[in-house]
Amino acid sequence: TMSDIENHPFEPFLPSNAKLLMLGTFPPAPKRWCMAWYYPNFSNDMWRIFGLCFFGDRLYFVDEENKTYRLEVIQKFCSERGIAIFDTCLRIRRTQGTASDKDLEVIEPANLDDLLRSLPQCKAVLAAGQLATEIFTNHYGIEAKKIKMGEHEDFPFEGRQLALYRLPSSSRAYPMKLEDKANYYGRMFREIGLLP
Repeated sequence: TMSDIENHPFEPFLPSNAKLLMLGTFPPAPKRWCMAWYYPNFSNDMWRIFGLCFFGDRLYFVDEENKTYRLEVIQKFCSERGIAIFDTCLRIRRTQGTASDKDLEVIEPANLDDLLRSLPQCKAVLAAGQLATEIFTNHYGIEAKKIKMGEHEDFPFEGRQLALYRLPSSSRAYPMKLEDKANYYGRMFREIGLLP
């Protein structure tokens, strides 16, 4: 039914200086949020990975006492560093009521071309997770299978050369230690000039 269709709850976060565009699939259901922004599930490790990579502290962006994240600190950081964030789906239906990619039916994908056009300094895209990667690679005709974990594939977009990175999922369902995930992310941040 129409009532099951969810529209994306957040505005795209697109700082004009962004060098990196991070694309997930779609946020989890609001009952799983600890804040109303990207990667809002307290058990998702994206902001801990960021804390480790940039500050050597997995709790840098975490408000442990209130079991949430320091949202204003995260937004200011992403603005200053030039990190854009959105998702590959605008409208979805959850077939099983979970946040898992396999239970998402894509009703309307995001306009990827418009996102990249609005980020003239963007050099790299990170598609987080299997479905986000599929949607992105299908749209740009990139062979996803060729990209090994931690590596990237270059692709042309309107006269620019961009890199699509494949990195481990920040979800705890993905079996890899936090520090190991952070090593993969840190290498990408260095390669695209976000870290020295």
